Amino acid sequence: MDKWECPCGYVYNPAEGDPEHNIAIGTAFEDLPEDWVCPQCGAEKEYFEKL
Repeated sequence: MDKWECPCGYVYNPAEGDPEHNIAIGTAFEDLPEDWVCPQCGAEKEYFEKL
């Protein structure tokens, strides 16, 4: 699965998920809830770039 990077430098890795926000390991970026934001800076998904 692809990793996605926020402008602040945070990388969303599906292999890790986002346990602090109840995002399970293996959740693809495309399957994240629409209201999910970067856990570091609060940026919305539209600002992330595929690595």
